[in-house]
Amino acid sequence: MDEEMLIPEEEYQKSGVHIGTQVKSSDMKPYIFKIRNDGLYILDVKKTNSKLIVAGKMLARFEPQDILVVAQRQYAFRPVAKFAEVTGATAITGRFNPGTLTNPSLKFYKEVKVIIVTDPLADVQAMKEAIKVGIPIIALCDANNKTDFVDLIIPTNNKGRRSLAVIYWLLAREILKNRGTITSYDQFKYTIDDFEAQI
Repeated sequence: MDEEMLIPEEEYQKSGVHIGTQVKSSDMKPYIFKIRNDGLYILDVKKTNSKLIVAGKMLARFEPQDILVVAQRQYAFRPVAKFAEVTGATAITGRFNPGTLTNPSLKFYKEVKVIIVTDPLADVQAMKEAIKVGIPIIALCDANNKTDFVDLIIPTNNKGRRSLAVIYWLLAREILKNRGTITSYDQFKYTIDDFEAQI
């Protein structure tokens, strides 16, 4: 049975969610739809869509303050900050201070129950600490990402400005809907533009 698309497939494609890297890891093979003539791996947006649905249900079960979302890359700062604002999650953008999740004596120590990582490659410090303290990891994974220790993979272009905005916008919307904060998508008053990094 085909799952309902959260936004039309063309919308995913227009925002470049499906455009992967020129390198693929064996871990990401199941999410690759095809390879383009220019050597870019194309991700399967149906799988992106279905993982967003799963992630939305999963995250809605956590208290907002128990969710941490991290991003080292600049294009993700705004989507991540907006996502945190909309859902009540905690965001750390830019440098992830060592010990944030593992050392309770630090003033910036955070106790969380689940972490969303924008890119396992860039957010390696956050990944390591989440693994160490044993909290589930949801990660936006591009064609080149390794996925060991990732509990839930959201296959997507995790470098593009528009694609990051779309993914975090959809995820925020799914969480609010699953929490019952909104009863229909029409009640979600934010637009993708609200989530997109400005140049």
